[in-house]
Amino acid sequence: MTSTVSEHPPQGVAERIIKVEAPTLQRRLRVAHVSMTLQTGGLERLLVDMARYHDANRFEPEFYALDTMGPPADDIRQYGCPAHSARLNLIGKRGVMRLLERLFKRHQIDIVHTHNTYAHYFGTFAARRAGVPIVVNSQHGRGCGIGWKLAVRFVVANRFADRVVGVSDDSALACRQIDPLSTGKITRQWNGIDVERFELRGPKQEPTAITVSRLSPEKDLATLLQAVATVVRDVPDFQLRIVGDGPERAGLESLTDQLQLRQHVTFLGERSDVPDQLANAGFYVASSLTEGISLTLLEAHAVGLPIVATSVGGNPEIVVENETGRLVPPREPETLARAIIQMCRQPERWSEMGRRGRQRVEDNFDVRKTVAGYESIYEDLWARRRSPKN
Repeated sequence: MTSTVSEHPPQGVAERIIKVEAPTLQRRLRVAHVSMTLQTGGLERLLVDMARYHDANRFEPEFYALDTMGPPADDIRQYGCPAHSARLNLIGKRGVMRLLERLFKRHQIDIVHTHNTYAHYFGTFAARRAGVPIVVNSQHGRGCGIGWKLAVRFVVANRFADRVVGVSDDSALACRQIDPLSTGKITRQWNGIDVERFELRGPKQEPTAITVSRLSPEKDLATLLQAVATVVRDVPDFQLRIVGDGPERAGLESLTDQLQLRQHVTFLGERSDVPDQLANAGFYVASSLTEGISLTLLEAHAVGLPIVATSVGGNPEIVVENETGRLVPPREPETLARAIIQMCRQPERWSEMGRRGRQRVEDNFDVRKTVAGYESIYEDLWARRRSPKN
């Protein structure tokens, strides 16, 4: 059996909130989204929103995970879209490519939209072998240039793609740096969040910071803990709440004990009430080494929190220095500590910084605008393909 779900989607009606003027299509276009997994994560949250907010009058999306699936796949099905697993762990790389090719042909896919480089490489070649006319790739960070093998795969796959989309200006820049020959097909479409899910509640007037992330190496929470060890010497009642789980948790809890921070740091694990957790903090803090467009930063601003974050990836596109928060270099615990201390000493500014952050998210990072932007890309490419000049 080649698909882990039925090819007949469950009952459900996809929602669409904002209407976009677009050319009338003779039929709905079938769009296949290909990602490495459909497990919990920022990329997967975007895919759920792509299912939720797609224009059902113009598009029929379905979703393919090269490997494992989890709750996001269930959410996608809830919105009436099929979700499939190619089961890479069972059939291997060649098997995955052949399986995708067969499924694209069987489902008469018009557009393949791959996410990040691994899915780009396998999904793009499977699409071309299946005769799919349009291929779009999204890069959700700087992963296209991490290691020469990944960079080569990115460049080679780009030769057969119609559009490459960075989710931030920084991501688009990285794409151009790795593959200058594809500059003409590289563009930027900001990721976004469901802003309406987050009520503007503003910060609590107490020295409590929160961070929400997968506890993995690229989030560099060890640097944040080292910074907290410095902060509490100046701000004895400072508290840090860490929401999330992951492979680094045991090591981070051990480091918390070594730094004698148990009275100041709380590990909350995975939570389903993130908006409420954010609203119970004074400000947000992030120590990441790399980011695309951080959805957790957007969520923090959406509830009205000021932010202290590392100046990496798309973070400077979200946080406006000294207006909605503070930006610091990565891997510098002392610099991060000074920024946190300064934030703690200026609680009278928190509400205004948070209000401006909320406005910035509403103006630029609403996921409905993200989905509409991608659909405009699809239609533009489809119109070009159908033009007699081509």
